[in-house]
Amino acid sequence: MAYHKSVLLDEVIEYLNIRPDGIYVDGTLGGAGHSYEIVKRLSKTGRLIGVDQDEDAICEAGRRLQEYEDRVTIVRSNYSQIRDILKTAGVGKADGILLDLGVSSYQLDAPERGFTYRMEQAPLDMRMDHRQKLTAEDIVNEYSEMDLYHIIRDYGEDRFAKNIAKHIVKARKDKRIRTSGELTEIIRMAIPKKAQASGGHPAKRAFQAIRIEVNHELEVLENTLEDMIDLLQPKGRLCIITFHSLEDRIVKLHFRKNEHPCICPREFPLCVCGKQPKGICITKKPVLPTEAETKENSRAKSAKLRVFEKI
Repeated sequence: MAYHKSVLLDEVIEYLNIRPDGIYVDGTLGGAGHSYEIVKRLSKTGRLIGVDQDEDAICEAGRRLQEYEDRVTIVRSNYSQIRDILKTAGVGKADGILLDLGVSSYQLDAPERGFTYRMEQAPLDMRMDHRQKLTAEDIVNEYSEMDLYHIIRDYGEDRFAKNIAKHIVKARKDKRIRTSGELTEIIRMAIPKKAQASGGHPAKRAFQAIRIEVNHELEVLENTLEDMIDLLQPKGRLCIITFHSLEDRIVKLHFRKNEHPCICPREFPLCVCGKQPKGICITKKPVLPTEAETKENSRAKSAKLRVFEKI
């Protein structure tokens, strides 16, 4: 099992400002690349809580973190359950929380996971958590043309979303679409050849959109950011690595709202709404990978790190 090299690793460790006796949460544990570097810096009174919904990730992380098992708690769950996870672990608040919202190399490269458009016989699955029922195959074959259009347009930011949705609905009338190769070929037919020549792989955006819908990725992020900020200790930090503009926009807006929550009209001389800042955004602009990192790891190119510190 090969998980990808953790993106922005040095930067995350620096911005988490790790205290040896602190409590840290990795909400997207994956292969434990970030977590391993965090727990190495903890004393025996420190604690790391690693969370992931992917069973394969849990197994790999457990193996990698075994030497530090006295200070590590691994939980198979979605980070959206962070309040319950900390409560069950007997933890009130955390000194640092990390989310790396990228899909791991293992998930992309394992044909049976169905995340990639590069493997023709891969099943249309795309579930981060195999315990859930909804799959990419269900979405492709059962969603209405209008719903498919909105998903591919909004989540994939694909300018050919309308035509892709139309072609999917037409193709599935003949037979159920079951593999990545079948879906990729349908998408190719929906996109003009001239656009395909200069726009990267034609299925990339649509596959991203369907994956986001399968796993409710943006909804979970949007609904959990406030909980994560509230669960930080004073001076605790929330570090989030995003990989596309929709995620980054959600994080940026939530951080800004919690730094400047006042909703009074600008002409008011004093604030009367009573809303108080919860912290400050440490990174006024997102932290990007270095040129050296992107050369070594092409999947790091779109990564952005934003950091919020609790007051």
